[in-house]
Amino acid sequence: MKAAVLRELGKAPRFEELAEPTAGQDEVLVRVRAASLKAVDKQLASGSHYASPRELPVVCGTDGVGELEDGTRIFFGGPRRPYGAMGERTVVPKAYCFAVPATLDDATAAALPNPGVSAWLSLTHRAKLASGEIVLILGATGVTGQLATQIAKLLGAKRVIAAGRNQQVLSRLLEFGADATIQIGQPVDALKDNFAREASEAGFDVVIDYLWGGPTEALLAAITKPEFALVTRETRLVQAGESAGATISLSAAVLRSTALTILGTAGIPSREILTNAMEQVLSRAARGELRIETERVALAAIERAWERPGESGRRIVVVP
Repeated sequence: MKAAVLRELGKAPRFEELAEPTAGQDEVLVRVRAASLKAVDKQLASGSHYASPRELPVVCGTDGVGELEDGTRIFFGGPRRPYGAMGERTVVPKAYCFAVPATLDDATAAALPNPGVSAWLSLTHRAKLASGEIVLILGATGVTGQLATQIAKLLGAKRVIAAGRNQQVLSRLLEFGADATIQIGQPVDALKDNFAREASEAGFDVVIDYLWGGPTEALLAAITKPEFALVTRETRLVQAGESAGATISLSAAVLRSTALTILGTAGIPSREILTNAMEQVLSRAARGELRIETERVALAAIERAWERPGESGRRIVVVP
């Protein structure tokens, strides 16, 4: 079969032949219809991720949409190495197969679950967002940030502020449920002023942070109180990404003057929680309540697609 085969860490995979997979106990064979190309796929292939492969060659891709031998269309995750999602066929655990609504096209069904479920869990499982709360999405113009903005509104957020670099995407997010936007490419002092203005007296109940680095430092400076003040609400910041930097400088004054709790995304939750999130994201997309932009690329063109710069608000979907 043909597949995107990685033979050296740090290099792009190549469109090559690889032996057909065979299913073992509690596994199923999948004929792949589409697989999304995500940042984590590139991190795994670069060798920089903690789960990067130790033995090569491997097929790239962590999840996708395909058909079982009986024709059932599914979303799947966790292919058994050396097989991956970016091949004509793969092999996956039965437990990591999920039904896909008939109204969702392959590209959307392949692109949506990974960022959509991540955003859903960050808002519900970690931040425990309640109806009527105020939410800031830091890094809202990335694929996951766009979905987090939409999901926060669907979950009943009173106000959603979307902060990101891509002005075109920020404008579109106003149509997708954002109540206000902040352009993070401005000078630090101006950025702090914008965060402070949107926080106002009410503050932020939930911050989903896909950026870290400088933008997060500006946010924390903006919400630090300059004097003793009555605290009326807690801010729960979920650290979900580091596209603007891997570290921050954290002043003790931030934690002493505000009711700030910093949370991580905490890995993979129980299957019950994961399944519920998957069902919610797919069903809401099928009803047109969640939208994601995709670009289809042929598997044979994987090298060119791999070498393209970072995402511009849309998700590349590789099609065998």
